[in-house]
Amino acid sequence: MHAEELVVLADAEGNPTGTALKATVHTTNTPLHLAFSCYVLNSEGQLLLTRRALDKKTWPGVWTNSACGHLAPEESPAEAVARRVPFELGIPSDTLVDVTCVLPNFRYKAVDANGIVEWEICPVFIARTSARVQPEPEEVAELEWVAPDQLIKAAEATPFAFSPWMVEQLQHQQLRSALLGNGDL
Repeated sequence: MHAEELVVLADAEGNPTGTALKATVHTTNTPLHLAFSCYVLNSEGQLLLTRRALDKKTWPGVWTNSACGHLAPEESPAEAVARRVPFELGIPSDTLVDVTCVLPNFRYKAVDANGIVEWEICPVFIARTSARVQPEPEEVAELEWVAPDQLIKAAEATPFAFSPWMVEQLQHQQLRSALLGNGDL
């Protein structure tokens, strides 16, 4: 999924305006583009926290949500989740279930220590799996199953230890409630 991967560029309203090669998009002048974030829970209600691979262009080695990625041309956010999350986590696609969008209008802009910008319209999903996770090494360096309430507290206490998009996402009550089992999935 790497060679000629395209991302979908967007205007301020989220309308597609074209495409660009993923390898050329993340710079100090990144254009607004379409993406998604996904939080994966297991049958015990634990959340899969992943550490980004060390050779990632943006935020290498940073702990973040379970998986995130970009939409392909003509692809909905839910279709991108169904395609990309199984690839990144090394799970069969039919084991990713109860996929639900909890923050459909989330967007963020962040700049990493090297000046590289992430600027995304990024709906946030929650999903469940009972599969054994075997992550793609080019995407995930490490993983840990954690209690959602502990992650929320850790992100509040030490936001610098996590991806800025995850920290911002976890500030939304809809996501917190869904992760803690207080919302409808």
